[in-house]
Amino acid sequence: MNERTATRLRDLGAFGLAGFASAAVLFSVAQLVSAFFATSSAPLVAMGAVFIDLTPPWLKDLAIATFGTNDKLALFVSMGVVAAVASVIVGLIAKRSIAIASGCIVVLAIAIGGAVISRPATGLADLTPVILGTVASLIVLRKLTRLAVASRAPGPGDDSGAVPGASRRNFLLGTGLALVGSAIATGVGKSLATARNVADAARAALGLPPAKVPAKPLPEAVQIDLAGMPQFVTPNKDFYRIDTALSVPRINPADWSLRVHGMVEKEFTINFAELLKEDLVESYLTLTCVSNPVGGPLIGNAKWLGYPLRLLLERAVPKAGADMVLSTSIDGFSASTPLEVLTDERMALLAIGMNGEPLPLEHGFPVRMVVPGLYGYVSATKWVVDLEVTRFADKVAYWTTRGWSDHGPIKMSSRVDVPRSFAKVPAGKVVMGGTAWAQTRGISGVQVQIDDGAWVDAELGAEASLDTWRQWRYVWDGGTSGNHTVSVRAIDGQGVVQSSEKANPAPNGASGWQRIQFSVH
Repeated sequence: MNERTATRLRDLGAFGLAGFASAAVLFSVAQLVSAFFATSSAPLVAMGAVFIDLTPPWLKDLAIATFGTNDKLALFVSMGVVAAVASVIVGLIAKRSIAIASGCIVVLAIAIGGAVISRPATGLADLTPVILGTVASLIVLRKLTRLAVASRAPGPGDDSGAVPGASRRNFLLGTGLALVGSAIATGVGKSLATARNVADAARAALGLPPAKVPAKPLPEAVQIDLAGMPQFVTPNKDFYRIDTALSVPRINPADWSLRVHGMVEKEFTINFAELLKEDLVESYLTLTCVSNPVGGPLIGNAKWLGYPLRLLLERAVPKAGADMVLSTSIDGFSASTPLEVLTDERMALLAIGMNGEPLPLEHGFPVRMVVPGLYGYVSATKWVVDLEVTRFADKVAYWTTRGWSDHGPIKMSSRVDVPRSFAKVPAGKVVMGGTAWAQTRGISGVQVQIDDGAWVDAELGAEASLDTWRQWRYVWDGGTSGNHTVSVRAIDGQGVVQSSEKANPAPNGASGWQRIQFSVH
């Protein structure tokens, strides 16, 4: 490598690093200042939310299939990588023209500002973090660019203004200070946001009232005694989380209220204190995500505490012709739920408790909806603040505008939990187990097929209710050495056998029989 090439590479590294450091300042200063404004005023949160809004169903499914419940982390990492590459390019542009590079930063800031202001819970004041971050970034870019120029070793005919013998020390020191300062600002911003959050403290201090109608005790035999089986009641920390909120809304219960309006005789608003005084009920209910593939993990069962939605809607008196309730969360997500399923005898709840404690923040604190028999994207609105009684012909919900069905009844499904796919098991008796669900209809049977043999009945765990999953167990005596497969299918309470037709999650849920491979040795 000749000296000229080495010099060019050093220049590229220096100016690219200057661009990266200036971008780090923009995002970190905005993150710090956003602690005093709406959560969505933070650049990555706002831009990520817009990206999710524009995500087509196929890309959503691909992200969930690839990253599972880490999909949001993957999005943040991806945005960080893109931002880093873009910032290096801006730094290289600054080598030629600081004015053009500054213009690129301003254009980026305008795009971020548009994303911020597009969020439901933000206003013009929430542009302050982006504005201050942009100003700081422009100052740092100009300063570091000058230091990068001064640190260059001038060559023949070089009229860049470089100072002969100038040390790179000042440039490296300035860059280091910008990056360290950015890291500190980011950390302080997160700490301030946590300290200023009253939702955590309010949740910790909240004592849930006793249920007027407690849940029936679970039969002892609901849990199949087999290593590797999921717990019948999913612990809150293990409950799957799929939603559109990049940053969990943090709502002070004292500020929460729910508006019930639309095609009703009596519009009204209920606050949290009033909700706590209602006759609350407990109910075990299994929730599952429409993005769950056949045999997938996006399902959980919990004991919920809440107020029946049918009683809430009775108070509003829906008008003739209404057939849908559009529920909206504080972050703008909406779900279209058939009015009939919220007013029949199923236990659809405006929930405030989960497994004996207030809802976790990430699962909708202080109030969310849970509805038996429907996928979450059309029913289980978290952080809910608005219920509009309307018609499917008049309103569309968040995912309906993105190609998903406006009705989302849960399809009967079953899963093999033991053995795991491609597991190695010892020869002899092979004990298998899993779960099956058909909310509102219940499970009356589960059948398994070993290799290509006949379908045989599995042993069922006790049934808790028609709205919860049911566990199953099967002992195979023919555990000969080699590779084998097991398939599973369920039968609902009406005698209907689970469909074998294969379908992807979009637009209304996956279907088909799960088949896994394992080996006996």
